[in-house]
Amino acid sequence: MPIIRFEGWKVPGKEAGTMSQRLTTYQVGAQSLTSGISQFAPGAAVPMHTHNCEEQVTIVEGSGVATIDGVEQVLTAYDSTYVPAGVPHCFRNASDKPFVMLFVYPSPYVERHFTELGTMDWHGRPPAEAHGDD
Repeated sequence: MPIIRFEGWKVPGKEAGTMSQRLTTYQVGAQSLTSGISQFAPGAAVPMHTHNCEEQVTIVEGSGVATIDGVEQVLTAYDSTYVPAGVPHCFRNASDKPFVMLFVYPSPYVERHFTELGTMDWHGRPPAEAHGDD
């Protein structure tokens, strides 16, 4: 079984003021799971978006604000969220200290559709590649 070692906050996230590390992914053999951790500097945020799969987030350190389906909630260490596929949500650090979250998706391929920007990015192994259909 692979052990995934935390490598420090070396990899910039896709949004300004964030750092990230993937943990369990198809690269380590996961068939139906993607997880990772992200750190948000004070004021950093991920814009409103949806996913093609469910998402679970647990706050590991600090506090932040989640907006899920139009409802804003303050989250602190060990609070968790569940976001169904297709539900708009975002996270931001409204504090003056780092905010760290663990994210888990029950899929080896995760799309992120940005509601206001009309764009999409993804991580993981695309379904066609996973099935050898490419």
